[in-house]
Amino acid sequence: MRCPYCGSLDDKVIESRTMANGETIRRRRECSSCGYRFTSYERIEEKPFMVIKRDNSREPFDPVKLERGIHRALEKRPVSTNTIENLVAEIEDTAIMKGKASREISTTELGELVLSKLNEIDKVAYIRFASVYKHFENLDEFINEVNKLGEVKSE
Repeated sequence: MRCPYCGSLDDKVIESRTMANGETIRRRRECSSCGYRFTSYERIEEKPFMVIKRDNSREPFDPVKLERGIHRALEKRPVSTNTIENLVAEIEDTAIMKGKASREISTTELGELVLSKLNEIDKVAYIRFASVYKHFENLDEFINEVNKLGEVKSE
């Protein structure tokens, strides 16, 4: 490792410590040339989990974006913050497990996951999310989706 003070490549590790639940190693080093002590960090570099959008472009999975959409759907609904956090974590875990082999998931699969979870928790939030996700063009599509919820309940 190059010394940040003198630029020498000759150093020795004085101390190593595991940090962040074993995901990072912190090393204290000393330059053999000038004696300057510095710290380096070592961690595994993972390929990011990607989302395949409808136009086939890809972007990194963003749990904040997922949470924002779910919060909007559940706005002013009687659902606790803890429930929302658990819901987001559950959807994120399921999405990562579904896309484990390829390290990616389509927005269609992700949207369906969100819809199924919202359907279990709050029907109004389900309809709110579905209206945006499914791009309802008119009132008839909205009414059809509400009627589907009623059909499921009456079975």
